[in-house]
Amino acid sequence: MLPDKDGPAVGGFQSSPEGEDPSVSLLREYLRLKTVHPEPDYDAALRFLDRIAEELELPMKKIEVFPGRVVSIMTWKGTDPTLKSILLNSHTDVVPVFQEHWKYDAFSAFKDAEGNIYARGSQDMKCVTVQYIQAVRRLKAEGKKLPRTVHLMFVPDEEVGGYKGMETFVKHPEFQNLNIGFALDEGLANPGEAFTVFYGERNPWWITIHCPGSPGHGSRFVENTAAEKLRNIINSFLGFREKEKQRLNTSECFTLGDVTTVNMTMVKGGVAYNVIPAEMDVSFDLRIPPTVNLQEFETQIQQWCKAAGEGITYEFAQKHMNQNVTSTNEDDPWWKVFSAACKAMNLTIEKEIFPAATDSRFIRAVGIPAIGFSPMNRTPILLHDHNEYLNEKVFLKGIEVYQRLIPALASVPSSPSEA
Repeated sequence: MLPDKDGPAVGGFQSSPEGEDPSVSLLREYLRLKTVHPEPDYDAALRFLDRIAEELELPMKKIEVFPGRVVSIMTWKGTDPTLKSILLNSHTDVVPVFQEHWKYDAFSAFKDAEGNIYARGSQDMKCVTVQYIQAVRRLKAEGKKLPRTVHLMFVPDEEVGGYKGMETFVKHPEFQNLNIGFALDEGLANPGEAFTVFYGERNPWWITIHCPGSPGHGSRFVENTAAEKLRNIINSFLGFREKEKQRLNTSECFTLGDVTTVNMTMVKGGVAYNVIPAEMDVSFDLRIPPTVNLQEFETQIQQWCKAAGEGITYEFAQKHMNQNVTSTNEDDPWWKVFSAACKAMNLTIEKEIFPAATDSRFIRAVGIPAIGFSPMNRTPILLHDHNEYLNEKVFLKGIEVYQRLIPALASVPSSPSEA
């Protein structure tokens, strides 16, 4: 464990700095674990979770979905195991840091005088992991017995697309054995008073356009060059980008999740200053709302390629086609209970399409309703950013929120399909 900058290193629930809430100490301990890409220390996370499972007296199951990639599941068995279970999902990995841009060591979990805890993962999403754990700890300490089984699942590699984590695990027989009826996963902070709730996600498409052309000497006006085709492709994609940008914050599109974002992320080609290249490539990151017809959108891409010149091809590094969304109709039993519990806590919630991508997309793809929800209001959105932080008061309030939400969801009456 790294030494703390404002006190001695501590062991979470086992000891705490004087005056600090034990839940905050546990969060800071978890934040110090360097589960950071490209070489996340997953073994440290597994040891941490093993200890938590022992403290909570919950069985822990581990499934290796890929060499070195383990999905861990703590299970709090319900009084009626025949009912569909509740899944509390979180990922253990975090994105890289550029330490020179941070005020403090990104893995020291430094807490300033205002109670802001600076660390990679403080928002995305180690805070939610510990909030789940502490909410369950408190409920068990109160002697609560819940009808539905609750699973706390901790997955690797969410930050690199999930292909060695949730995307793989949803196809595993052990996932089917969980008998999940409803899932909670990560959301985003909200700078305002409201709490954001995500019921769907945009589809990420990562596409590379290959533009072939006539090579030649750099001193000539060679016709049909790769660069000319590349320019046409870039103009088409970025022209569309500008139109979508103009649609944002209109009466039709209120949030980022309502529009398609297009960003040019890579350009490749060329061998020397005086040689016109035979091929140039350009790559784009597209995020497409579930309201868009994906087949028609790909047809548009094909038309852009055809108009840009002969021989242009494209390939996808990632192409998600699932457009399932979770019902937020008041007659839906899961949403009805979730929204009622929030109302009872006087929480204002704002429903949105998640602008990026989380493990919820894999959960929804197999037909399980999932809500993305991180109880962080009055907090700037800093996931993946420099100086990511979360205030300890906001964090502690989030535990109370889950302490109400979990038993409410685990007590949803059985549906006809469960009879």
